[in-house]
Amino acid sequence: MKIEITDIQDNTNSLFNKVAELLQKSKQQIVKSINQTMVYTYYEIGKLIVEEEQHGKERADYGKALLDELSKKLSKQFGKGFAKRNLELIRQFYLTYSKSNNEIIIDEAQKTKSAISQLKQTSNPLFLLSWTHYIKLMRISNENERLFYEIESINNNWSIRELNRQFDTSLYERLALSRDKKGILELSKKGQIIEKPEDTIKEPLVLEFLGLKEHEKYSETELEGKIINRLEDFLMELGKGFTFVARQKRITIEESHFYIDLVFYNRLLKCFVVIDLKIGELTHQDLGQIQMYVNYYDRYEKLTDENPTIGIIICKDKKNALVEITLPENNKQIFASKYELIIPSKETLKQLIELKI
Repeated sequence: MKIEITDIQDNTNSLFNKVAELLQKSKQQIVKSINQTMVYTYYEIGKLIVEEEQHGKERADYGKALLDELSKKLSKQFGKGFAKRNLELIRQFYLTYSKSNNEIIIDEAQKTKSAISQLKQTSNPLFLLSWTHYIKLMRISNENERLFYEIESINNNWSIRELNRQFDTSLYERLALSRDKKGILELSKKGQIIEKPEDTIKEPLVLEFLGLKEHEKYSETELEGKIINRLEDFLMELGKGFTFVARQKRITIEESHFYIDLVFYNRLLKCFVVIDLKIGELTHQDLGQIQMYVNYYDRYEKLTDENPTIGIIICKDKKNALVEITLPENNKQIFASKYELIIPSKETLKQLIELKI
């Protein structure tokens, strides 16, 4: 029986892709295992350093001489990676995480189905991130904020690049500003939990990745185009569960046509999210228009097993009093969120949170 060459090539390509995928996953698991082992090793090294320093009664000159000498010996025996600065980081790692609230991290790890049964039998904290992640996290002095970013990094599999971006754009503070005192505390225990529409709101949204200058002139169409061009970044900024549905979605009411700037679907809330973009001052007419869009989707697009549609106006200038007086007191569907084209000051956001608390 003659075997067609094309059949062999097709089958080989298919087999190669499957084997390559398996090898890639195995490689990733090996790297992850090595990274995790390294983190635990650094924790134990930090513990040994601190215990030795305590024998010297924590004298500054003793500790400095200890790290100098240890760095020389370790570098000679094991090569790079044990410069004095690295040993200082390892020491700080132990001091930071020996006091960490490990039960919170264990609870979150269980949600991600991580293999932690063996780790729970040890007295060590649970480490599920890379050493580079922990170097970043150690620099966050506020323990509640540090726990929040650690939980979010674990649950969302953030790379160090994404962790840096979320921290630099003050994700913790921006979420905290849209929550009450109890909600702020929950951020450090559970991370960002999406259970109701208002859980998706950030104040402000940071759109620095669009490349628009703070004081340059641009239209709403240009803003929308920039968002579409950087849709992946915009979805990341919107937050958990969002998927793109449409832009300039046309809806017809009697003989009039209207165009919704952006339509998304949130898988966690199981509802449509319609977004209107405004570069000027928000008006009560804008709020009435987004309400119309929401009503349309609820009546003509939403399935019976889906939740009510959410409407969000993303605007450059928002007056909270106008939003509150225009919308019903029990409003759960319409929101206005201010956007910034530059990363806001972390200190300013922290001061606003303190005023709330």
